[in-house]
Formats: sequence, C-alpha cells, structure tokens
Amino acid sequence: MRAIKKTFFIQLLIIITIISITGCITDTQNPEEPVNINNTEELQQSRQLMGTIVTIKIIGPKASSQTAMDLAFDEISKIEDMMSPYKQDSEISRLNKEGYIDETSPDLLFLMERSINYGTLSSGAFDITIQPILDLWKTKISAGEYPDKEEINNTLTLVNYSNITISNDTVTFNMHGMAVTLGGIAKGYAVDKAVSVLKDEGYLSGLVNAGGDGMYFGTRQDGSNWRVGLVNPDNKSESIVILNISDMAVATSGNYERYFNESARLSHISDPKTGYSCQSLISATVIASSLMEADALATTIFVLGPVDGMEFIERIDTVECLLITSDRIILRSSGFS
Repeated sequence: MRAIKKTFFIQLLIIITIISITGCITDTQNPEEPVNINNTEELQQSRQLMGTIVTIKIIGPKASSQTAMDLAFDEISKIEDMMSPYKQDSEISRLNKEGYIDETSPDLLFLMERSINYGTLSSGAFDITIQPILDLWKTKISAGEYPDKEEINNTLTLVNYSNITISNDTVTFNMHGMAVTLGGIAKGYAVDKAVSVLKDEGYLSGLVNAGGDGMYFGTRQDGSNWRVGLVNPDNKSESIVILNISDMAVATSGNYERYFNESARLSHISDPKTGYSCQSLISATVIASSLMEADALATTIFVLGPVDGMEFIERIDTVECLLITSDRIILRSSGFS
C-alpha cells in the first residue's frame, strides 16, 4: 500500500485519452532505410503476423542479416500456426474442440504450464480458461443483447485453470465445454522465441515489436540504450514517458476503443471471477526480462485493478509497471524510472 500512496499523487494527465494496446509502445528511433557502417548493417522490416504488425530491427553482420530476419519471422509464424484460435487445424483449436490433445508440441506444453503458474501466482486473476466468457459476450453483443447474470454465472463454472490436466505430452480439460485463450501470453512468447533465433544467428542488438509490445536487446548502433516511448494517443508524435532500456521487454494491456465502441468496451478483458469487463484501468504497462512475462503480468494487473495490481507487482522484485487509472491518474511502481 505504501507504493500506492506514494505514487497516487503523481501528475494527473490532463489531455491524454486512452492508450491503445496496438500502438502504445514505439521505438523513438525509426530509420526507414538500412544504415551501413563498416561490416555491420542496421536492417528493419515489418510483416503481418499474429493478427498485428510485427517489426524486427537488427544490427549485425551484413552478409547474413536478411537470412536472420527471415528465420525470426518464420519462428513467429510457426508459433502462430500452433496457437491461433482462428486456424482450424492449430493445436489450440483442436484442444478447444476436442477437450484434449496428445502429442502436444513442446511450445504449447510450455505455454500451458506457464499459464497455469501465472494463474496460481495471481490467485486466478490470470486465467486462460476465460474463453467461454469471452465467447458468451461476443455472441450476445453480436445479437444486440447483453448476457444476464444467470448466463454469466453458468458460464463461469467452466472458468478455472485448475481444471486443466497436463500429463506427459497430453493436455486434458476436466469439464466439457471448457476452452482456453492464449491471447495474454502467446504473442510475448513468440517474440521471445524470435529474439532467441536472432541471438543464435549472432545478432547481439535489435528489437522485435508485435503490435506495440516489444523485446529490446543490446544497444543501438551508437551504443546507447533503446528509447521506447509510451505514445500519447491524442498526439502520436508525442510520448507521455520515454524509457531507456536494454535487454528488457515492455508490454501494455488496455484498449482505448473499448471506451468508444460498445462491443469492445464490454468484451475486451474480462475478470475470471465475475465474468464482467474490467473497467478500473485504462492501461497497464509492464517492464520485465521477457515479453512473455510482461505480456502475462500486464493482463493480470489489468484484471486486478490499480490497488491490488500495484501490490501484486511490488511483490515481484524484477518487474516494474506504469498504470493509468480510469480517472486518468498515472501510477508508477517503486522501481519505475
């Protein structure tokens, strides 16, 4: 609570509206053309993957830069093929349809295990079995209706990460009708895997950014840390905060469209305990050593809200956060600078 009291009086943001999850974080140096210095090259490319724009920038040997770039994008594409609920033959789609999957890939097994761990760590605030609630809201809103309390409570019986059983390479749901979403963790994991590919190819500096969430490693060509801005959506040429980071990841949960679009407002991020949309925060930005962790914890804080979310983060020594409350107050964790 000390952190909340200390930070709650930090400046009230007067003009800012709401930070979008798909554009809240940006590298403030963004050259459009490759820059060649001696035997190194700075190369940047963007592609459409995982339902968003993925940008990769690397600094390293000229001879292999395009090969490394292609391998990193291929790794993200491979994760998407396994985890996407929009691909009928993906592992996650098969799991949700059948209620079990065997011969599960090591990537999916790892993500399922980590998701359960985050569920335990957060006392259920992070729960990948929230998918039936999201489906309920989507179906009702599409029909011009809202679900009633009885429908929500009935659906909530399917929401409990502890009803997932993992045995060897088999994942099983313990209740018929369960379904999972990895939307709060898979993108971060895919970015981390892409960074690992780049490092394996000998690149010690660069970034991978997916829809505003990014992992930044090494330094820029001039030896300085990466400068990452949290963009003011009122004026996207301005940033409300500039982070100077190296070998760290930054992720934000939040969506300004939920305040202007009724469907998005009511169905974007739901509380696994109540089944209703989370409304106490506009955004939650987390800095961590991996984007998978930052991604999962940003979602967790968004569900917990400003007080419980800040207390949760203060218990984790290696993670920091910046929150914007629904009444436009900025809160920073004690180690955020």
